[in-house]
Amino acid sequence: MSDHDHHHHSQPPEAQDAGSQALSEALRSSFVIVKIAMVALLLAILGAGFFTVGPQEKAVILRFGKPVGEGQKMLLGAGLHWSLPYPVDEVVRIPIAEVQKVTSTIGWYATTPEQELAGTEPPPGPSLNPMIDGYVISADRNIIHVRTTVSYHIDDPRTAIFNFTSGTNHDFNIGGVSNAVLNAANNALILTAARFNVDDILTRNVGGFQDAVRLRVDELVAQEHLGVSIDQCQVQSVPPRQLKDVFAQVTTARQNYDKLINDAQSKTNQILNEAGAQATSITNAAESARIRFVTGVESDAEAFTKLLPRYQADPRLFAQMELAKAMTQILTNVQEKMFLPERADGKPRELRLLLNREPPEPKSEANP
Repeated sequence: MSDHDHHHHSQPPEAQDAGSQALSEALRSSFVIVKIAMVALLLAILGAGFFTVGPQEKAVILRFGKPVGEGQKMLLGAGLHWSLPYPVDEVVRIPIAEVQKVTSTIGWYATTPEQELAGTEPPPGPSLNPMIDGYVISADRNIIHVRTTVSYHIDDPRTAIFNFTSGTNHDFNIGGVSNAVLNAANNALILTAARFNVDDILTRNVGGFQDAVRLRVDELVAQEHLGVSIDQCQVQSVPPRQLKDVFAQVTTARQNYDKLINDAQSKTNQILNEAGAQATSITNAAESARIRFVTGVESDAEAFTKLLPRYQADPRLFAQMELAKAMTQILTNVQEKMFLPERADGKPRELRLLLNREPPEPKSEANP
């Protein structure tokens, strides 16, 4: 091959450098694009991990199904939080402040939603139908209808999460909590009704029955570790609709009986109070008389005690002076004095005194 041919087929060095430079720049551009894409992907992943917790709820992060954090630290309050993307982390929210309500109708007659809304009841059949009408039995073996509406809220989110979080998405199941509370209410109604007489449930001790139902619900909720707190437990009780009139008559009769008993008790109390007042008055009068008598006797005794030395000194002179004093007092009030002369039989003269003479009758004008 001649020098001319060799020179003709080989590329100049400048051309080779330009090609390498172009390839290098292309690769560098690709790396930059890849970097930007990776950063963008990373930012997207990080951004997707942000989530907010509302003021009415708490949240827990589950990492591969297990909670992140210990004790109260695992509970996330209201605000912005971050977690790793699914499936590494999952966020479970629990509505803690929201009040939930369940109504137990296990002991109530069947009603339609329209009747519930209107507040009316279905017409009673000839007899109670156990297939559709719920009921409970009281301690004295009477059939009655009772129902309760229980209001509750979640007060221990950690317990609630582990008991009521289910499914592949680990969603918190508030319906599961409500079912558990409803089971407690059903149990409480049946068992508590069996401890109370029908009169107590319907009229005489309505508050006591309601308190006992509430107490039983509280006990069962605590035993089952539901993580909830009962706010209110309203109980409604009615007799069977087929016997409503009979129960009303019995209730009226009992109210009349109670009124008679109360009236009689009031009258008894009035009589006892009056008798007590009279007894007090008599006792006070007797005490006053006793005090007057004792005071008089003490005064006389004191006067005689003062006269005693004079009597002991000269009994005869003392007797004459006392007689003279008494005669002076008597003669002061005497209206007429009469001296009777000495009689033939030798009896001495007498002095006769006229005391308290009757006043002369006034002369009438007709007979002067």
